Amino acid sequence: MTGVAEPTTETGGVLSPQYRALTVGMVALITLTAFESLAVATAMPTVAQALDGLSLYALAFGGPLASGVVAMVVSGTWCDLKGPTRPLWHGTAWFLAGLIIAGLAPSMAVLVVGRVIQGFGSGLLMVALYVVVGHLYPARLRPRIFAAFATGWVVPSLVGPTIAGLIVEHTSWRFVFLAVPAIAIPAVLVMRPGLARGSVYDVRPGKLWDKRALWAVAAAVGVGLLHYGGQQRGVLQLVLLAVGLAGVVVFGPRLLPSGTFAFGRGLPSVIALRGLVAAAGFGAEVFLPLMLTRQRGLSPALAGLVLTVSALSWSAASWYRGRPKQPFSHAVFLQAGMVAIVLGIITAALTLSPQVPILVGILGWSLTGLGMGTVFPTLSVLVLEYSERDEQGANSSAAQLSDSLSTATILAIGGSLFAALEPHSAVLAYLVAFGLPAVLALLGVPAGRRTSPSSL
Repeated sequence: MTGVAEPTTETGGVLSPQYRALTVGMVALITLTAFESLAVATAMPTVAQALDGLSLYALAFGGPLASGVVAMVVSGTWCDLKGPTRPLWHGTAWFLAGLIIAGLAPSMAVLVVGRVIQGFGSGLLMVALYVVVGHLYPARLRPRIFAAFATGWVVPSLVGPTIAGLIVEHTSWRFVFLAVPAIAIPAVLVMRPGLARGSVYDVRPGKLWDKRALWAVAAAVGVGLLHYGGQQRGVLQLVLLAVGLAGVVVFGPRLLPSGTFAFGRGLPSVIALRGLVAAAGFGAEVFLPLMLTRQRGLSPALAGLVLTVSALSWSAASWYRGRPKQPFSHAVFLQAGMVAIVLGIITAALTLSPQVPILVGILGWSLTGLGMGTVFPTLSVLVLEYSERDEQGANSSAAQLSDSLSTATILAIGGSLFAALEPHSAVLAYLVAFGLPAVLALLGVPAGRRTSPSSL
């Protein structure tokens, strides 16, 4: 165990004087990270054209995903050995440095380097923020702060692509990268007084770059190959996907708690469910706008409205889960959330048929948003609840690794199957694209029950 003091038991909420600056700073950093992810996705076609770098387009996304996997493992170990403050500062510095390099890049190769650095910083940063919650916030406030974190991810999805599009159209794509540091630096400085309350930790013996870090590098290579291979064609695609999948399957489980893939009771099922919900929700979401525009003839703006409605329902569910005196156990909420995700995916897929009104798809996908907003904050709370003080870094890292590895895998597999089937039968391609995430979400229903250490 570390020598970290128990979080204060002072009364007040996450915006009371003793927590206000820390809460605002952390939520601001998460919001900026989410905005940057969405903004870059919007701007990248323009970037690739401007820098004549279409051949490196896939690496601009796969690179930061891969470096983030390594950073999550390193950050988890670092937090448990030294406390979360150092990895938080280092993560912020790497994240901002990567943005500046990308924003000033004279070529696509340099931009990819900046993106890799940015991804590494983001991985360090995100794990450290979760550990800060475990160390400095009492248990009664953790649902509220994780609900705020969830909202920090949702809000940029409402406005991020639009703002990025306006920046690219009316100024320069470089400001998509360079504007964030100007806002992030004040957010970090605001956090300093709050972090100082938990800056003293007993130093534990151990190495940052141990065998787990090496396993993370191998898994990261697998993630990168999955992402890159999914955008290739022919034999090269099959080889890259096979090697990448092998890397994730062989080395990924070594980075997660024992029993994760067997849905062991308690923490293993929490970690497993984090991967299932992320893969199910995001695995289906990428195909929904495509289906609505190609199959139902909606404009991109109207197709985006469907995602906006789900983002609002996600935010509403997260807000509710942050309220005190919840009527049901965590396990019940998790099961209900996964059922909502299953129903939402199935209902949205029904809009493949011209006879099904688009409104049905909008309402259906809002169910998915409700489920995601219910499950994600609940899992974050349980990770800390089931972790000893000196294990919060490793377990927070495992939760985010499960998310990243599962999402990368399902997107690569689903995308490849879609590309292979779509020329022959568009309907079958979409059914497979939505069917795989729906099956994963269905597996999450019994997994939600097993997050309780004993039978309900």
